Amino acid sequence: MSTEQQQASPVPASIHPGTHIGLVTLRVSNLEHSRHFYEDILAFQPIEHTSAKVVLGGQDKQPLLALVELPGAAPQPRRATGLHHVAILLPTRADLGRQLLRLARVHWQHYQEDHLVSEALYISDADGNGLEMYRGLAEAGRRYAEPWEVLPAGTRIGHMHLRAADIKEAERFYHTILGFDVTCHFPGAIFLSADHYHHHIGLNTWHSLGAQPAPEHCVGLQSYAIVLPTREALQAVKERLAAHDVAFEVRGDLIQVHDPWYNQIIMKVEPFVV
Repeated sequence: MSTEQQQASPVPASIHPGTHIGLVTLRVSNLEHSRHFYEDILAFQPIEHTSAKVVLGGQDKQPLLALVELPGAAPQPRRATGLHHVAILLPTRADLGRQLLRLARVHWQHYQEDHLVSEALYISDADGNGLEMYRGLAEAGRRYAEPWEVLPAGTRIGHMHLRAADIKEAERFYHTILGFDVTCHFPGAIFLSADHYHHHIGLNTWHSLGAQPAPEHCVGLQSYAIVLPTREALQAVKERLAAHDVAFEVRGDLIQVHDPWYNQIIMKVEPFVV
């Protein structure tokens, strides 16, 4: 056996380019009220549900969001780390326009932004959980289409935007350890991605500099998934976590780990199954 064969392959510094965000689980205070908002107003389709939880998706029944009821849950403190917003990527500009019409018809408060790389609507659910609905500007379709009653096939979670307490610590965890590439620094914010996307993960300290995580009895983010395409890609992340003495739990093709502000991340090999 040659020396080269005896040497272990180096662990890639960057996360696999096929990595993307998977299922996001949110805590809500009243599941019935939340289902009305997500299903009747935003047009999510229930995929499975119990008395305390519902999993939501679009026409292709790909799990996107899970809502877990926490009766009597308190609002998330303004000065706390945790969820800033979940960003839902729609297939076309026409689909984004349909969402705007649905929100306008029920007078749901929202605002719009053109980010040059995307066009977006920002809203909050009844518990104040932040949502972004957007489409990428690479999508060229601008024709009018008929309204739909369910989110279209191809809708997916585009990115997560989190509130952090320290940007340098955020960069260390998400870039140095997990391996996402830094795409942009703003004052009090950092954006990271796989495969040169504008961002899969955003973090800011605009209202959370030096803050603590929200108490567990609050609404907000329970967990989110980072989905990798191969076991080898997951193994590379596992090795980087171990090399930096970050605690994690392994269950088959799944890793559970917490970022520095105790946001639970589920890292799993594709396909992601609820």
